[in-house]
Amino acid sequence: MNFIKFLFTKTFLRQLLFAVIGLVVISFFILMWLKSSTNHEQKIRVPSLAKMMLDDVDDKLSEMDLRFEILDSSNYNPDYPKYSVIEQIPKAGEYVKENRKIYITLNRSGYLFLTIPEVVGKTRRQAEPTLIAMGFKIGEITYRPYIAEDEVLELLHKGKKIAPGDELQKTEVIDLVLGDGSGNLRRDVEATKTNEQKNSKDGGE
Repeated sequence: MNFIKFLFTKTFLRQLLFAVIGLVVISFFILMWLKSSTNHEQKIRVPSLAKMMLDDVDDKLSEMDLRFEILDSSNYNPDYPKYSVIEQIPKAGEYVKENRKIYITLNRSGYLFLTIPEVVGKTRRQAEPTLIAMGFKIGEITYRPYIAEDEVLELLHKGKKIAPGDELQKTEVIDLVLGDGSGNLRRDVEATKTNEQKNSKDGGE
């Protein structure tokens, strides 16, 4: 009973009030410290870096207390200058904190070189999707007397014969020479040999 009476004494109530006030003050200073140390509510709007060269990116982000890191790129966009920024993370317009790192991707100097796949001897239906899926474009389609209809006999690029294993830049145009199904095997073999001899002779000249 004496303890219960003590809870209602002025001495206890005064000590309790001081304790509550002290707790509030300590909590206030802790929150202020956390706010300042984590840059709470300090936001920087990410600028657009599209088509900017690396030196300009460095100057721009340094002024805004931001950093950047370059990501590897296998893409080439002909609408952007070579080695300029084509992608960025976070995107322009988003808000970040001070010293945040912006990840950028630079445009390549040109399209990648790709290896011509093994499509000679396959049908047009097999060859065209393979070449297109790799990034090449199909150009002129011509036919030559041959026993197998629509079989790929040759690949041409700008009038010159190319073979599987050769390399061309992505998006280059490849012409197809196909069999028309009207030839006979012996005549086709002789015609092929004649063409090869002619090409060899022309190359020697």
